[in-house]
Amino acid sequence: MFFTGDSTNRKRVDLGGRSSKERDRQKLLEQTRLERKRRLGLKQETLAAIKIQKCFRGRKAVEAERLEVREQFCIKFGERCEKVDRHCFGPESEFLRQLLFFFSLHDRDDFIRLAETCRVLHQFIKFDGNVKILFAGDDLPSNQAIVENRVKRLTFLCLQAIHHNRAWLKDQLLMPPESNDKPAVIFLEAIFSLTEPGLPWVCKLVEYVSKRNAFGLLRDIILTIQCAEKGYDSASISSLERALIHISSHVAQPRCVCPKIDPRWSFPVQILTIPLLWKLFPCFMKVFATQGLSKIYVHEMALFLPGHVNYLPPDGAPGFPGYACLLGNLLEAAGIVLSQPNCEFQVAVDFSVVAAFLLDALPPSLLSNGTPKDSTENDDIMDEDGEHSKALLSKNLEKQIFDSIDSSFLKNMVSVLFRDTPNRKADGQNDAEIRAIGAVCAFLHMIFTILPLERIMTGLAYTTELVPLLWKFIKCCHENQKWPSLSELLTCSPGDAPGWLLPLSVFCPVYRHMLMIIDNEEFYEQERPLSLQDIRVLITFLKEALWQLLWVSPGKLPSLLKAAKNISNLRRLSVQFIQHKVSGGTSELLAQLQDWNNRRQFTSPNDFHAREAADELFVSQAINKNTRARDLLKQAPFLVPFTSRVQIYTKQLATARQSSSPHPFPRHNFTIRRDHIVEDGFSKLSLLSAEDLKGMIRVTFVNELGVEEAGIDGGGIFKDFMENITRAAFDVQYGLFKETVDHLLFPNPASGMIHGSHLEYFRFLGNVLGKAMFEGILVDIPFATFFLSKLKQKHNYLHDLPSLDPELYKHLLFLKHYKGDISELGLYFVIVNNEYGEQTEEELLPGGRDIQVTNENVIMFIHLIANHRLNIQIRQQSLNFLQGFQQLIQPEWIAMFNEHELQLLISGSLEGMNVDDLRSNTHYTGGYHEKHPVIEMFWEVVKNFSSDHQNKFLKFVTGCSRGPLLGFKYLEPQFCVQRAAPDHASEYDLDRLPTSATCMNLLKLPPYKRQYLFLKIDKVD
Repeated sequence: MFFTGDSTNRKRVDLGGRSSKERDRQKLLEQTRLERKRRLGLKQETLAAIKIQKCFRGRKAVEAERLEVREQFCIKFGERCEKVDRHCFGPESEFLRQLLFFFSLHDRDDFIRLAETCRVLHQFIKFDGNVKILFAGDDLPSNQAIVENRVKRLTFLCLQAIHHNRAWLKDQLLMPPESNDKPAVIFLEAIFSLTEPGLPWVCKLVEYVSKRNAFGLLRDIILTIQCAEKGYDSASISSLERALIHISSHVAQPRCVCPKIDPRWSFPVQILTIPLLWKLFPCFMKVFATQGLSKIYVHEMALFLPGHVNYLPPDGAPGFPGYACLLGNLLEAAGIVLSQPNCEFQVAVDFSVVAAFLLDALPPSLLSNGTPKDSTENDDIMDEDGEHSKALLSKNLEKQIFDSIDSSFLKNMVSVLFRDTPNRKADGQNDAEIRAIGAVCAFLHMIFTILPLERIMTGLAYTTELVPLLWKFIKCCHENQKWPSLSELLTCSPGDAPGWLLPLSVFCPVYRHMLMIIDNEEFYEQERPLSLQDIRVLITFLKEALWQLLWVSPGKLPSLLKAAKNISNLRRLSVQFIQHKVSGGTSELLAQLQDWNNRRQFTSPNDFHAREAADELFVSQAINKNTRARDLLKQAPFLVPFTSRVQIYTKQLATARQSSSPHPFPRHNFTIRRDHIVEDGFSKLSLLSAEDLKGMIRVTFVNELGVEEAGIDGGGIFKDFMENITRAAFDVQYGLFKETVDHLLFPNPASGMIHGSHLEYFRFLGNVLGKAMFEGILVDIPFATFFLSKLKQKHNYLHDLPSLDPELYKHLLFLKHYKGDISELGLYFVIVNNEYGEQTEEELLPGGRDIQVTNENVIMFIHLIANHRLNIQIRQQSLNFLQGFQQLIQPEWIAMFNEHELQLLISGSLEGMNVDDLRSNTHYTGGYHEKHPVIEMFWEVVKNFSSDHQNKFLKFVTGCSRGPLLGFKYLEPQFCVQRAAPDHASEYDLDRLPTSATCMNLLKLPPYKRQYLFLKIDKVD
């Protein structure tokens, strides 16, 4: 109460006007909370310290006990187990109990003691042979728990000892059992002996080590020796392989009751993902494939792998991703599994499902050279995690995958999947067949997107019945309008994915390949592989499916441009990816069927058209770019009627002509000698650029006497020039072209022997044909179909050969169906060319003069002969012709037409002039009208002309002997008949011949009387 002199104790006064108790309440609560937290922390620290001390004391006590037991063990049994006898392994002995108690992986002496124990064990087993009696004596039931515990722990210790010391044991791990002085071999032989099938404890033992990741330890051991495999005989089985077989094959034993273990530590995940496993263990592959292991493990993978891909271990090395290694090992083993006579249906289904899933996980960018062209549309391919896939697969791993999938593999797979399929029910919904269809289609769809198609398609086409089987299924479902759901095999599958999608993804490419290699007799006469009636049904079905994909459901299928950029980012078993592939495959198959129909008609051409595509609205949309109709036209032009496509084509040409010649004045005027029309045309036109060629060109003719012909070229003279130059240059007498037996033109393979600058002439003739089509001038040049294919940049095949050389085609078919020994015919892989009396010999293959044609390679020989005659011989000529042609005609303009239709674009219809069509589209001037007597007599005369005279008349009035493709309605300008004299014409007027202005499609016709009309018009010729 009194002042003490200490100023620090002075009472603090709050001038804020509020109680200090109110202010300090929150501070007090916070201090209390912090104090409580501090006390709790101290308590936890104390408990943790007690636990650590307890554990340390326990460990210290155990270690002390181990030291004591180890000393007792060494005194009783010797430092190196010198005093061990066969009774030491019995249940009454302390030997194993002590050893298993004190053994440490980090103690070198313990390692030696364990090795000596296993060596002695091996000697006793070799001497006596009865492992059961050695460990259990004569009374196993009473000692079973002890024996099982000791055997399990001893086996696992041996495995751990190898794993812990695998770095310095790696050179011993592949040694055979005879090398029983090596520690690794001793341990592995002990494991092998203790896991012998038939031993009473083997089931519990395998369960024990499996739950402790035995397969993971074995994986690490095997990966360690991958680089040390050289120098050992792969024909002799190693101790490691023997032990691995025993542990992994136990599940196939009839008495196995082991429970399922965590898939992450299972045999498929840990062992089958080891790179090139069977190269190290060839005997194990036979056991895996033939003794039921594949059935169990592959079915296990089929159940868990699709939903747990993250279970696969990390990649062991660059170029060896786990899923790719698993795929390679499975496919290599599947070749043996599927070839077994007793291979079960479910095994083939499981293999197909697992392989399809693994292939779907394999980015195309990992493959160095096997990826099909259309599956790598974008080099910037992303994997599932969005990462760029940079490292390629190892060459050996890629080879393992590719070599496993051969024609024999595919034949066996299809055979097993459909061998035991029961007869289909009335509604086509047999469960086994649906599973077979789904499995084989998912697998083959993935194969088609990964492997080079030429390696597998011929095998599928000729060694399996896949096409008839798939068609039988598709046809039945289509007729019953009941499609099964196969969406469980797809990723990201919407519930309404059509059931025909996955089957078509396989059917279309396989059947398309067959159509490229079968001959006309097989298709038309033998009706293989499908009857012509079935093909008609197929065309209808494919047309409906394609229209559904491209038009009805456009939201589910990206546009062509978008798909080309993004399709590689999709999973290949996704509905979007399969839709993209099916739309392309269906379109190509229908185009091929249309080609076969053009060769020999078996169905109406209208069967390929979609009714909806004939709508005027559709045509108007297709003319514009970036529309759905334009996209459909690009991918499936045959769905659009020919007349509609011609309208679009003429619109494209008109637009191009307008942009190239915006002014009505010619860019170039050329003087051409009629008797040197080809040479003068070549010297003038070949100097022009592509842009100049598209512009307006006018011609003045000089006759044989060197005098310029009268007349102003308003377009008609140029038409006459085009007709005459094409007639002269494409004449076989000129030497640049030859005729087939049907008088169809194709490039002369020996043109270089006649014209030194023959390739420049071919480029010039490509310009000429392109200019004629660009200006809408029809020219009478009947090209061979196989040459028209070159304008569309297509390849020709065996079935195109009859149009060139029917005799050669017959001889090749004789070889194809020859039943005897073809080698006796003395044929080699060479072809003899005979041009103008000069014979030359060319090899069809490198070293072909020494390769004899046999029954095994005769199919290759036949197709190489056809390829040489149809493609190689005229390659340079066709290439130069195409270069000139494409200077004026863009490829997309004619891509919508097949070869038969392209010929119509070039030459028009062969049916002749339609007089009634011309009459209904004719304009009259000068006093004439449709009912005028002279006009009626005129049309009567024209109608009575022969076809040849009608064509000559048409050339006289329009400058071209062929009418417009779509009729005279599209003749520009419209045909006009003008009166050339007054009503009461004099004899002089009636004696005049009719005249014409071809640039205006104008006929100047005097008012002839009947007797004059026939004479004067006929004299026009």
